[in-house]
Order: sequence, then C-alpha cells, then structure tokens
Amino acid sequence: MTEHPLSELPEDRPARVRLGPLSDAPQRLDGTWWPRSHDLGRELPPLIAALDSRWPGITRVTVCRTMWRIQPDSVTVGDREVHINRSGAVPHPHTICLLAYGIGRCDLLVTPPGAQGPG
Repeated sequence: MTEHPLSELPEDRPARVRLGPLSDAPQRLDGTWWPRSHDLGRELPPLIAALDSRWPGITRVTVCRTMWRIQPDSVTVGDREVHINRSGAVPHPHTICLLAYGIGRCDLLVTPPGAQGPG
C-alpha cells in the first residue's frame, strides 16, 4: 500500500477494503473495511468507488448509529446520491450493509478508525 501525505483527505485516498472471494453460496460477510475516521461523509465515497466493479450502483447504506460521529443523511458518489440509514438493528455494531438494487448487497466488517489497517 502506498503511503500518502497526512494533508490528503480520506476521500483523496483509496478505501482500505479487503473482499473475500466471489461465491454462489450465501456469506455472512463479504469482506473487511478499515475507515480512517468516524466521518461517514468522507469515508463512504472512496469505499463505494472501490466496490463499484463488484456491486455497481450502490444507492443505500445501513450503518449502526452508535459507531459514526458525523452522520450525513446521504453522500454523492459520481452522479448518484447514496442514502444512509442509521439503525440500532444492524446485526453487529461493527458492520455496514451496502445495497445495489438488482445486483445485491455487500456486508462488511468495519475495523474501527485507529485500529491497524491492512499493510
């Protein structure tokens, strides 16, 4: 992974995400995401961009309301608006669910900001 100057904002750097292999069998989690901050408005666009080849057209995201300090109602990714739902009913507080209608859903384990990310 290439190091970037600290002055760059998270949306200027690629998302730190690792996906599992594609499978026809149902999976509980599709991978892991290491956001750099608790600012969902900054962190979501690069994540969605990184997932676009596997889950194109993500338009909805559900997160645990207690994990994210800065919580916009939506973010713009490219030419589309992605709506953010905050729920207390997410299966685990450290998960995120991203939905692409007609394509499917992506469930990721979220490693909290500040934890060691992938090398």
